[in-house]
Amino acid sequence: MGLGKKKAGRKEPLFGLPAALADLRLTAADRIPNADDKPKKPAKSSARRKKAEEPDDEPPRERKASAGRSGAKRRSKSCFGAGLGRLVYWGAVLSLWAVIAVVGVVVYVGAHLPPIDSLEIPKRPPTIQIVGLDGSMLAQRGEMAGANVSLKDLPPYLPKAFIAIEDRRFYSHFGIDPVGILRALVTNVLHRGVSQGGSTLTQQLAKNLFLTQERTMQRKLQEAELAIWLERKHSKNEILELYLNRVYFGSGAYGVEAAAQKYFGKPAKNVTVAEAAMLAGLVKSPSRLAPNRNPEGAEARAKIVLAAMADAKFITDAQAQASIGQPSYNVKPAGAGTVNYVADWIGEVLDDLVGQIDESIKVETTIDPKLQGVAEAAIIDELAAKSVKFNVSQGALVAMTPDGAVRAMVGGRNYSDSQYNRAVTARRQPGSSFKPFVYLTALEQGLTPDTLRQDAPIEVKGWKPENYTHEYFGAVTLTQALAMSLNTVAIRLGLEVGPKNVVRTAHRLGISSKLEPNASIALGTSEVSVVELVGAYAPFANGGFAVTPHVVTRIRTLSGKLLYMRQPDERNQVVEPRYVGMMNAMMRETLISGTAKKAEIPGWPAAGKTGTSQDYRDAWFIGYTANLVTGVWLGNDDNSPTRKATGGGLPVEVWTRFMKTAHEGVPVANLPSSPGGWGLSNLAQAASQVSPPTVATPGPAPVNNGGGYRPPPTRANARPEAAAGLDGWLMDRLFGGNR
Repeated sequence: MGLGKKKAGRKEPLFGLPAALADLRLTAADRIPNADDKPKKPAKSSARRKKAEEPDDEPPRERKASAGRSGAKRRSKSCFGAGLGRLVYWGAVLSLWAVIAVVGVVVYVGAHLPPIDSLEIPKRPPTIQIVGLDGSMLAQRGEMAGANVSLKDLPPYLPKAFIAIEDRRFYSHFGIDPVGILRALVTNVLHRGVSQGGSTLTQQLAKNLFLTQERTMQRKLQEAELAIWLERKHSKNEILELYLNRVYFGSGAYGVEAAAQKYFGKPAKNVTVAEAAMLAGLVKSPSRLAPNRNPEGAEARAKIVLAAMADAKFITDAQAQASIGQPSYNVKPAGAGTVNYVADWIGEVLDDLVGQIDESIKVETTIDPKLQGVAEAAIIDELAAKSVKFNVSQGALVAMTPDGAVRAMVGGRNYSDSQYNRAVTARRQPGSSFKPFVYLTALEQGLTPDTLRQDAPIEVKGWKPENYTHEYFGAVTLTQALAMSLNTVAIRLGLEVGPKNVVRTAHRLGISSKLEPNASIALGTSEVSVVELVGAYAPFANGGFAVTPHVVTRIRTLSGKLLYMRQPDERNQVVEPRYVGMMNAMMRETLISGTAKKAEIPGWPAAGKTGTSQDYRDAWFIGYTANLVTGVWLGNDDNSPTRKATGGGLPVEVWTRFMKTAHEGVPVANLPSSPGGWGLSNLAQAASQVSPPTVATPGPAPVNNGGGYRPPPTRANARPEAAAGLDGWLMDRLFGGNR
């Protein structure tokens, strides 16, 4: 290239024929040359060549115009082809990016899943079956209460009901059903809302096994990936069987077996076509359509399932019509009602007995289902009849054998409304039902049931406890004082024997709550639970041996392996037999002539003590025979006062109703008594211990009636209760405790 010339673009060298033809230019006047391999000399310049080629006449111009029109056509076709090419090109580019985006989303979603190779079908959470004394089912605990059932053991129309309504193309898709998704999309667009879902049974199973219930796009994508994985790893029948054993049916029932037992009272293998349709219909909205909550909605949904089954040719139209309205409900499942308080109590102690469990177990209990039902009815019926009159909203009952085996427990009037266990968890002031521990301490320090003590006004550091009626009877025996629940005598005894000794006695017999060793302890101002107070009365019924209230006897796996067996309590004598006999004789008077005269079990010797706390906030009665020890509490959860509900009223009525039924057909047995009695000849010596009376109106002298002192006849109908008046009002609010 010479200097001064404009730099041209780079040209690649040519050789051979292309080089020879590179500068060849033909004009219209040129003829076809002969076969001559010699190249012609190139023109000196393009301008000269053009001038030489241009003819002098007009025809060449016409040819030029004609050539222009054909060129325009060629350019038009070329533009169309270029546009189509660009469209194809950008379409390919966009498709490539779409594929890259989809792959990226799949990778992102998969990165937030556990490694597919490590995924396994999770084990069913362990089920806790709780059975009664007779082996009957009381309650079940655990997320999945039903046993696994095999697909071959189910009637063929049961799984087909689920396929018909949930996933008609189950056996033809690969875990995701594009046809179903498209159909659901069209339906939802037409209805302008979400009226139909496109999830397959496999997707639903993946969600139940591995994912949460949150409604997010990421969760749906994870569900799809896991569904494909399940389809690759398991057969269709295996997936269907897993689904039927894991799906939720409402009311705490997981799996077709649990649902069939809960709603129809039969195993899944025995359900009818109508019942199968109802179970399949529950999957859409188990909480809303559960037949025990919404029987009309459950039946309406079952009709839709039957129509779907007929449409899929799983059943005939005649079968569908015949099955409409046929399910027979059994919507009161085993374990309903107050026995759930027992189940909750068992759940609290289970970890201490067997530790962490990883397989289903059966817990054998001491609960008598018949007595549990009687106890529940007694509490509920009494409150239904008189709760408004006495402003009492709650109640609790514990019945146990003299060796501590709990036969019945009611922790409240309605478990579905409140799961708070007032028999075990709640602690309330026992009032005068605590007084037996004061009197037992006095007997152990040398006093007897015939020892006289003064019933008269008393003042303790400004505190002036009073009897309920403001009446005082002067010298009375301990038997009279306990039967009539005289507060001043209990205070005197408590101070005489020492509040700390009273606390030690109560703890020795079974009270585990903290007790304050002050003067008011004699009136039951420290709070205790129903179950521990009943357990502390048990030594009076069994001859003086300590007991541990218990409800679990054995725990086994469902395969029969023994995990726990309760061993009998060591015979720990906490009360000497002679003192047991004295206390029983004294507390029998409570039922004969004292504050619990309404308590009666025909033919059975019984004893006990009533209790009413300050402002009538708590009403108690703990009574016992040689067969059962039963305690009843009534009151309000917010500790508000009742309308003068006393221990001798509602609690005694509940106790009597329960105990009469509990003792039907049971051979009569006597309560433990003192070996040889305690004698009555030393009455003069006991009288010498009495301080001069400080009461203005002493009662008449006690009357000897058949070997035991009864309360004075003029007080036969009196019921000493919480003190009234200004002094009593102050005492009630500061210390509480009465009967």
